Amino acid sequence: MNTRIDFPNPRDPAAARLRRRFGAPSAVLAAHRADDVVPLLNAAEQAARAGHWCVGWLRYEAAQAFDAAFADALHEVPQGEPLAWFGVHEQAEDWPEKDSTATDAPPAVWQPGIERAAFDAAVAAIQEGIAAGDCYQVNLTTQLAGSLQGDASALFAALHKAQPSGYVAAIDSGAQQVLSVSPELFFDWDGARILTRPMKGTAPRGATPDEDAARADAMRASPKERAENVMIVDLLRNDLSRIALPHSVRVPRLFHAEPLPTVWQMTSDVEAITRPGTRLADVFDALFPCGSVTGAPKRQAMRWIRQLEPGPRGVYCGAVGVLRPARTPGGVHATFNVPIRTVAVRGTELRCGIGSGITSSSSAEAEWQEWRHKRAFLG
Repeated sequence: MNTRIDFPNPRDPAAARLRRRFGAPSAVLAAHRADDVVPLLNAAEQAARAGHWCVGWLRYEAAQAFDAAFADALHEVPQGEPLAWFGVHEQAEDWPEKDSTATDAPPAVWQPGIERAAFDAAVAAIQEGIAAGDCYQVNLTTQLAGSLQGDASALFAALHKAQPSGYVAAIDSGAQQVLSVSPELFFDWDGARILTRPMKGTAPRGATPDEDAARADAMRASPKERAENVMIVDLLRNDLSRIALPHSVRVPRLFHAEPLPTVWQMTSDVEAITRPGTRLADVFDALFPCGSVTGAPKRQAMRWIRQLEPGPRGVYCGAVGVLRPARTPGGVHATFNVPIRTVAVRGTELRCGIGSGITSSSSAEAEWQEWRHKRAFLG
């Protein structure tokens, strides 16, 4: 399948979406060791400044490239799998709407996933750690396994149809296809202004307009959901301050309810002006992985994740995005999602992560139901 992106304009929802498709890359950038990740990002940024488009991803385990202290909080990556991968393209083509038709046939069969008893035990363990003062929030996830029933293009079309408004990307690296319909923006950076939009807080959609509106209002008013959101907002404010001009970090929008097909999600905007000379690798060094998929404090939450989750997350909870030439000569514009609602395809084997933030006020039953609502995009 061809690599494709369909991203909204995060600063202007009324603007045209960035909808492009790409042929075979003219070059491939891959990093298999932590020491290779920053040079890869530098090379991708240089290519974009020279007029190329670079589309790719970093897996969650690439965090060790930016802070050696993360190494003991990460599972080992399977041998031969890169920590980061980008295709370099000399040009981007328009992607016509007519190419997005999904078939009615189920493109995948999914296994049930984590057992309820194991889930309850993990939630209880996190809450014990919170009570002991070890952390404030941990983002707990599981990996669903599935089997592809057709081809990856048909699966991507079905996912895109189910989640059409997100930061959508299909990236074919040969051995693996990453199909992301994530609704969450990681960051949008034009070389000076940077915007992050963490997503924390969830409620199921209602059956009627009145019920739907009531559920969104209840989510925005919920002390638990607000606390979960503001913890990550504070974390990202701190992360952005590492690359921001003094006094430029702002939170212009807090506790915004975004409607998705199966759930309401609560987002907040955190923005800043980056210091002159900031490079893409500096942005990742400050922000990666996104606090919304770790918890707080980030390093300790990641240690809990390593303890409770049985294997690596992969591209899920890493970053998927595009580097493109900016309007000013020699400039670069980078937009990355947080790859939730993302399926990794290897042959006929599928993997998809589902998760949520666990706090002291979380209910195991409510979190279990949240996972059920979140996985509904799979069909």
